[in-house]
Amino acid sequence: MTDIRSQIQETIDGNDVVLFMKGTREVPQCGFSSRVAGVLNYMGVAFRDVNVLSSDEMRQGIKDFSDWPTVPQLYVKGEFVGGCDIVSEMTLSGELDQLFDRAGVAYDKAAAEKIREANS
Repeated sequence: MTDIRSQIQETIDGNDVVLFMKGTREVPQCGFSSRVAGVLNYMGVAFRDVNVLSSDEMRQGIKDFSDWPTVPQLYVKGEFVGGCDIVSEMTLSGELDQLFDRAGVAYDKAAAEKIREANS
């Protein structure tokens, strides 16, 4: 499991935004992964997607790494943000925008506002 921990850490360290998900950004394999990837894609966030279904080692490894039982899992600048519910709440409250601003992550502010308007 040390190899998978190292691989996960390198991925997180090497990318500003990482989404560990079921499937890929183009072809999500579950609704929760699809929702988070959809938000990031719509907001124009450049992110690395990691398909946890690619191996049992990765699927369990990310859960052990974060001590979080579910996937998807979003990391921004090395910080674990959370899963689908947390990312959804942060998007609607504007906290995700604030996180991206603090972290220096580029995103489409107008798209973020449209998400909030559509869900108010």
